[in-house]
Amino acid sequence: MRPNPTKAWLNRNVLATGIVSLLSDAGHEIVTALLPLFVTLSSAMGGLGANAALLGTIEGLSDGLSSAAKPVSGHLSDRSRRRKPWMVLGYVATGVLLPAVAFVQTYIGLAVLRISSWVGRGVRGPPRDALLSDSVQPEQYGKAFGFHRAMDSIGAVIGPTLAFLLLPYLGVRHTILFAIIPGALSILVVVLFIKEAKRGLVSDKAVTFRASISSFPRNFKLLLVAQGTFGIGNFANSLFILAALQILTPSLGEMAAASASLGLYVLLNAVYALASFPVGVLADRRGKAGLLGLGYLFNALACLILAFWINSVMVIGFAFVAVGLQLAFTDTAEAALAAELLPKKVVGTGYGVLQLVDGVGDFASSFVVGLLWVIFSPVVGLVYSALLSVIAWAMILWLMRKPH
Repeated sequence: MRPNPTKAWLNRNVLATGIVSLLSDAGHEIVTALLPLFVTLSSAMGGLGANAALLGTIEGLSDGLSSAAKPVSGHLSDRSRRRKPWMVLGYVATGVLLPAVAFVQTYIGLAVLRISSWVGRGVRGPPRDALLSDSVQPEQYGKAFGFHRAMDSIGAVIGPTLAFLLLPYLGVRHTILFAIIPGALSILVVVLFIKEAKRGLVSDKAVTFRASISSFPRNFKLLLVAQGTFGIGNFANSLFILAALQILTPSLGEMAAASASLGLYVLLNAVYALASFPVGVLADRRGKAGLLGLGYLFNALACLILAFWINSVMVIGFAFVAVGLQLAFTDTAEAALAAELLPKKVVGTGYGVLQLVDGVGDFASSFVVGLLWVIFSPVVGLVYSALLSVIAWAMILWLMRKPH
């Protein structure tokens, strides 16, 4: 007998969504991995000749404005019972606009393209996560989201690896332009293979956005507070790359340090890829909130290691491993825990609000850490992030005391 498709966690939607994310991440991570180099290199070497404050501001604005779109697309996908159109729109924006960074000559042009592509990324996120939760049984949330995050992070390994391999031959700008290829493939897969999943989805077009938020359970609101606290200290990964670049440049030189930093970023994403699915399995068996708190602690550990500013690829590598574990634990456990806590009729809105909280935190943290980096020292920014991560861990312990 054929298995019931509603009982199989690795079904068409889960598999296709994973492939789409792999391809999309392979594209946009090429650009993300090269952004610190692109921003800080002189114009003679193909860059813009700026500093960490500009990079932090653009990254923060991109994440913040991206997140502002998430509650809207999530709520509209709840009301319309259609997730796919928002996914298509988002993947088109990311796959086309981000590689166009290769053509910009000014800070404003970079900011416009980076922010626009990231708004598209925001639009697709909540409907995609809602589609995943619609496509599997509740006891399979951890495995489904763990698989998706693993595929997503495999793409994030492929992207920087391609950047690392192509950079010496193509230069910064042409390597960024190469990202159009996986981006276009991701669009084709989402259009051709993703199907709407109606299971358990309740539509009520009369329900307002405010009414949807009011229906959030108390424990989900506690999750929002904990994640928000973590978010205002959890700066963009590009600043981790910049830290490695600045630490290693005195001993290796600018280009060798850039190559080493890209290699470390590949290591980060490899750890993320390898750990995500096991974390999802553990989340289904052992509980999700505790694993989320452990992810917060991994971020604190990474920041404290880098704060010593030790000029050693091995020491910095330990920090990047900790960041990879942080991403695997927080991304997988957060998504699975939200699906567990949210009523089905507002799951898209809930993901949108949760990711809005994440994005506001990313904006605040990247902006603040970038300023602390320039005005005081990178160590001050890293310690700030570590402290907020520990406070968020204490909050998640409080959430674990409350029955779901």
